[in-house]
Amino acid sequence: MHRLSRNLTLPAFLALVLGLLLIPGCATLQSLAALSQVRFDLDGVSGVRLAGVELERIRSYEDLSLADAGRIGAAVVSRRLPLEATLQVGARNPQENPEARLLALDWTLFLRDRETVSGGVDQELLLPSSIRTEVPVRVSLDLMEFFEGSTRDLVDLALSLVGAGEEPVEVRLDAVPTVETALGPIRYPRPLSLSVTP
Repeated sequence: MHRLSRNLTLPAFLALVLGLLLIPGCATLQSLAALSQVRFDLDGVSGVRLAGVELERIRSYEDLSLADAGRIGAAVVSRRLPLEATLQVGARNPQENPEARLLALDWTLFLRDRETVSGGVDQELLLPSSIRTEVPVRVSLDLMEFFEGSTRDLVDLALSLVGAGEEPVEVRLDAVPTVETALGPIRYPRPLSLSVTP
């Protein structure tokens, strides 16, 4: 039996597995079909910085120091307000599944249902059976490129990512994992929609 070297979409992979299961001696491939059950979730957001100001210690716009407010205000005047954060994605491989490796995770970030930036995680990570593996996704965007409003409005939006601010905001990540298996890499055929409201 030859190892496949090309990427397989999930339906093609499952069809191949079902075909191989009809061949005597290939019953052990049954467990590979369960890889579609690897569960991905968005657990939370950390390391949020707006124009270089750490926001996890701030609960409202009024909590900004004069220095922090001046730094953010200067960024707004320059029409470039950088926002950085780390999204904590969790991947859980069920106990009945074989060990797998996450080869890549392509993603697109949505804030308030608005598409913002896209990127990818190219770090290879082991996904042991029955263990939850954390996959940090680092994002960086210019908030003023996608949202309008006063300085207070933009700060409040950023604060909502740490569970502060006046209005909760849904953070959504459309993610497309690529997983290494015994039959070669599998790229999920459609994005997984992962969301959290901090």
